[in-house]
Amino acid sequence: MGVRLLVLVVLSVALMVVDARFTLLKPVRSQMSLVLMQSYWITDLPQRLWQGVASQFGSRTELVAENEKLKTENLLLQGRMQKLAALTEQNVRLRELLNSSALVNEKVEVAELIGMDPNPFTHRIIINKGERDGVVLGQPVLDARGLMGQVVELMPYTSRVLLLTDTTHSIPVQVNRNGLRAIASGTGNPERLELRHVADTADIKEGDLLVSSGLGQRFPAGYPVATVKEVIHDSGQPFAIVRAVPTAALNRSRYLLLVFSDNRTAEERANEAAQAQEAQDKQNAVTPIIPATVPKPAVPGTPAAIPAAAAPVATPANPVVPGSRPAKPPVTPPAAKPPAAAPATTRQRAQ
Repeated sequence: MGVRLLVLVVLSVALMVVDARFTLLKPVRSQMSLVLMQSYWITDLPQRLWQGVASQFGSRTELVAENEKLKTENLLLQGRMQKLAALTEQNVRLRELLNSSALVNEKVEVAELIGMDPNPFTHRIIINKGERDGVVLGQPVLDARGLMGQVVELMPYTSRVLLLTDTTHSIPVQVNRNGLRAIASGTGNPERLELRHVADTADIKEGDLLVSSGLGQRFPAGYPVATVKEVIHDSGQPFAIVRAVPTAALNRSRYLLLVFSDNRTAEERANEAAQAQEAQDKQNAVTPIIPATVPKPAVPGTPAAIPAAAAPVATPANPVVPGSRPAKPPVTPPAAKPPAAAPATTRQRAQ
C-alpha cells in the first residue's frame, strides 16, 4: 500500500512539473474540460430549479410592482436611446467632415459565467464560450456596468477570464474629466484598484470616472473601468496614492459580453476610407451641360444674321479672293401679312 501511494505521489508531482514547464498536457486538459463542463451544469442545476420554482410562486402584488418599475425604466431608456441616436448621427457627420477613417460598429456576444477559480489569490472566472464560438486570447470582457477583464485561456467550449482586480493585471486608463492618463493595477481585492505612479500634483480627485484609454490596442477606448474613491497626498512622496472602485460588478454579474474589436490596421482603415471618399466624389460629380445656340428669328425689314457655319467656301466655280468681303444676303421685302418668325436662309457669293 505504501509503495502504491509513493508511486502515485511521484506521478502526480511529475505531471504537475510537466504541465507547468511544457505544453504537452494542454490538449488533454482541453478534452477534460468537456467532461468538467457537464459537472458545472449539474452543480448549477439546483439553483436553476430553485429559481424556476420561486418565480412560479411569486405573489401577484410583487409582479405588478415589478411590471410598473420595468415600464418606467423602459421609458427612461427609450428617452436616453433617442438622445444617443442624435449624438451618434452628429458624431458621424463630424467624422465625415474631418475625413477620418470609416466607423466600425463593434460586435458583441453574450456569455454566461459557469465557474470560478477556487484559488483565493487568483481572480479568474470561467464562461460558457470557447474557441468553437470564435473567442480569441486577449478578448475584452465586460458586463452592463463596465470592463471586467480579458480572456487568458481558451478551451473548445469554455474560456478563462482574468479579472481586472487580479494582482497580475494592469490596464491603461484615463480620467474622463480631463484626459489624464494612468495605469490601473489589480490589488487582489475585488473591490479595489490602484493607480500606479500618479504625480502628487496630478489633477485627479475623488469621484472621477476612469475609462479605458485604448493604448496598447487590447481594450477598446471609452469603456468605464473604475471610479476614484480615495486620493492621498503625501508631501514627502513624489507620487500620490490613488484607490478606485471597479464599475463592473465583479462578484455579482452572471451574464457578460465578449467584445469583438476591429482587427484592421490603421493603414487598411485609411485605405478603405479613401476608397469610400473617392466613390462618393464620383457619385456626386455632375457633367456640365453647354446650352445649344438657338438662331434668332428674322425680323421683316432687317438683314438676317449670318450663321457662323455659313462661311464662304472656296470652289473652282466660285473662288474666294483674299481680302474680299462676302456679299450681303438679299433682304426679303415686307409682305402684306408678315410671315411667322423663322430663321433666314442666305446664300453666300463671292465678289
